[in-house]
Amino acid sequence: MTKKNALYCQSGGVTAVINATACGVIETARKYSDKIGTVYGAKNGIIGALREELIDTSFESDQDIAALKHTPGGAFGSCRFKLKDIEKQRAEYERLIEVLKAHNIGTVFYNGGGDSSDTAFKISKVANELGYPVNCIGVPKTIDNDLPITDTCPGFGTTAKYIATSIMEASLDVESMAESSTKVFVMEVMGRHAGWIAAAGGLAGKTHDDPPQIILFPEIPFEKQAFLERVKYSVENHGYCSIIVSEGVQDKDGKFLADAGTVDAFGHSQLGGVAPVIANMIRDEYGYKYHWAVSDYLQRSARHLASKTDFEQAYAVGEAAVKLAIEGKNGVMPVIKRLADKPYEWEIATAELADMANVEKMLPRSYITNDGFGITQECRTYMQPLIEGEAYPPYIDGLPNYIRLKKTMLSKKLSAFDI
Repeated sequence: MTKKNALYCQSGGVTAVINATACGVIETARKYSDKIGTVYGAKNGIIGALREELIDTSFESDQDIAALKHTPGGAFGSCRFKLKDIEKQRAEYERLIEVLKAHNIGTVFYNGGGDSSDTAFKISKVANELGYPVNCIGVPKTIDNDLPITDTCPGFGTTAKYIATSIMEASLDVESMAESSTKVFVMEVMGRHAGWIAAAGGLAGKTHDDPPQIILFPEIPFEKQAFLERVKYSVENHGYCSIIVSEGVQDKDGKFLADAGTVDAFGHSQLGGVAPVIANMIRDEYGYKYHWAVSDYLQRSARHLASKTDFEQAYAVGEAAVKLAIEGKNGVMPVIKRLADKPYEWEIATAELADMANVEKMLPRSYITNDGFGITQECRTYMQPLIEGEAYPPYIDGLPNYIRLKKTMLSKKLSAFDI
């Protein structure tokens, strides 16, 4: 029997270490070349798979594949595209199976977050129904850290390190200028429903009054008066106030403070920027001079500040995914299991995609202080090891030396497909 090839897809928002996972997949597959053929990369994720736009990674040298370990972004391209419900529309699934058949692909590695787990689960389910069994292995990734079962999600540790570092440095700047200039700094971070990234900013301070003095979590309903009083307290007692606000902060009625009135490709409310909303609220009440910033793509692309823990875990789940495929596993995902806090110890375990799909892991209430504006020691104990260690990229001429792959495309064998 001819050995089959594999397809690797990157999905959703990328991270600073998702390419380390790609490297883990490709390097491990090359070690087991007697069992797995060529790893193809879907150009722009599942969209590329449907369009039969497949990148032949055999044209990439071992050196260039290794360089993925320290390169941010999505080397093969990612997308926000959700396959339709199987019961309502089978055309996309039938097309996908046609592409897999045409290129002798027997394994799909789907590297993404919650929605991606759902997609991977659907593929694993429908492939067998359509008569072309495929080993579909989900591979965890999301800076939001909201996948269930896994102790943490590759990508989060580096984002957490970036956010904590950024608010620490910005707070020193604001503190030094507060007497005659800016008194309030607001930093917006990602996190639609789960406040993991916002909480990570709390690692910058060791005591109750250290910056950030206020963290606004999506899990805690926003109370304007209590918030404004805390801002005033901080300015009057410390001369300034540093604030981290999650993009998904909601009022007591569950409405996003920054709801733009539109939805994204996954049907999620499109958020229009909560930092200026918060900053203007403070200005209107107190007249304090302020600055605000939106960390946006910077928080998920800061490979220069990668956590060593995060980097090692990102590679490990890619490596483990290939080994699961070789074992004949289907509809599963390698996850991280914590064994100890101090020193931090972990191992790779396996979870069912059915248990991962469309389930969000929220920040526990026990991780948030009673007043709702900070993190507890329990939260600090969980997060601290995830940001530890440095995994700097190589530098050349003063800048990180990142790789761009050749991306040699396979010749198409099928007719065009409209999505």
